[in-house]
Amino acid sequence: MAGTYAIVESGGKQYKVSPGQTIEVDRLPVAEGDTVELSRVLLVADGDDAIIGTPTVDGARVTATCLGEKKGNKIIVFKYKAKTRYRRKKGHRQLYTVLHIDSIITLEERRRQRKRH
Repeated sequence: MAGTYAIVESGGKQYKVSPGQTIEVDRLPVAEGDTVELSRVLLVADGDDAIIGTPTVDGARVTATCLGEKKGNKIIVFKYKAKTRYRRKKGHRQLYTVLHIDSIITLEERRRQRKRH
């Protein structure tokens, strides 16, 4: 299915994904090698055909495999107040889960798969 993509929501952020793609999302409580199902699918498109959810597409699922965890770049938080000797320096590194998108399944595809079996 060339040109198939979906827009999914994870951790309050939206990601445009297609099968075979690798994405980094905010840390999810899954182990490496586990299959993750992203059910908050906001849009599914195949070429010129698009299904837009209100707010999500009914029955659509995106399956992904967890490839592991990763730390993001370090962000420095520095607080400073003049003339009072008040200085605070703190660092933060966000944890991300790396996902490999396996497939995008719509409600029609699920029905077709059930009829075959």
